[in-house]
Amino acid sequence: MKILFHTLLALLLFLAISHTLPLLAGSFPISPNFPVVFNFGDSNSDTGELSSGLGFRLQPFNGQTYSFNPPSSGRFCNGRLMVDFLMEAIDRPYLRAYLDSISTQTYRRGCNFAAAGSTIQKANAASISPFGFGVQVSQFITFKYKVLQLIQQDEELERYLPSEYYFKNGLYMFDIGQNDLAGAFYSKTLDQVFALIPTILDIFQDGIKRLYVEGARNFWIHNTGPLGCLAQVVSLFGRDKSKLDEFGCVSDHNQAAKLFNLQLRGLLKKLPQQYPDSRFTYVDIFSIKSDLILNHSNYGFDHSIMVCCGTGGPPLNYNNQVHCGSTATLNGTIIIAKPCNDSSKYVNWDGIHYTEAANRFVARHILTGKYSEAT
Repeated sequence: MKILFHTLLALLLFLAISHTLPLLAGSFPISPNFPVVFNFGDSNSDTGELSSGLGFRLQPFNGQTYSFNPPSSGRFCNGRLMVDFLMEAIDRPYLRAYLDSISTQTYRRGCNFAAAGSTIQKANAASISPFGFGVQVSQFITFKYKVLQLIQQDEELERYLPSEYYFKNGLYMFDIGQNDLAGAFYSKTLDQVFALIPTILDIFQDGIKRLYVEGARNFWIHNTGPLGCLAQVVSLFGRDKSKLDEFGCVSDHNQAAKLFNLQLRGLLKKLPQQYPDSRFTYVDIFSIKSDLILNHSNYGFDHSIMVCCGTGGPPLNYNNQVHCGSTATLNGTIIIAKPCNDSSKYVNWDGIHYTEAANRFVARHILTGKYSEAT
């Protein structure tokens, strides 16, 4: 029965992937016409939420490639994120983290609720971030209520805060779900992770419903990337070489990502029927990142899975006990995880997150509109 299940699933995934090739029909809703952008997610789009919320500074190598103002970027990357490049494309300031209490930047054109380590499911004691998707949505609702209350008291504040029109006509962006899948593999089999996906998406839909009730109508949703190609996953789950595919990625994790994306895409096709006057855009991040990893040398990258900021050398340059920027003593030897000389030649920054160069690549492909599908 188990073999039959995997066979049927493999066929389903093949048909789903085949159906998306050639690239998804172009649809590109990100434009300067949206008065404001609100973002929800995890470390892929966190611009300082976790570091501000928990009161710590990230290791000094993060943000070193780009001159952020203030210098402490709060980003889990050596420079800019995909969301930063997307904001640049529509001539907007970078999204300020909701919990960033001290900044010269206003919230008038956008606010970012994404926090590293966040999941769609409710955070628990083992969670890295207490700011799960439900909490992020609650933060938005609180933000909206307080902003409109302040503007009602003083209309001059519209120079610094989004008006009610902005909330109704803004773009709501999402990049979350990766940590739900990655975390599940520490305690669950592949079949159990598969079985968990519908529950994860039910919780995601509940958050969408809450935002819709608040007036959100334009939803821009990234699917999840190839988890099995992250150095951290390969180092922990790829010790048995039979678990790896021909590209050196962990097959189980990528299968879970594909099934999650398949069901997410199906959900987004149904939601407009439930929420009138809404628009949903599905963005195929998985295909963009997979293309980059599989064909990295064609795009000017030397390394696809091996990390820039790490230790241990080839093939991964990653040690789960010594993360980027940290120092540890292992077997009497002092080990320091330092960045590489040229991060532009690496897809992966620290074993989990992409480099600024890779984020730029992904953003440029998003901007073509070929990887997005509107419903």
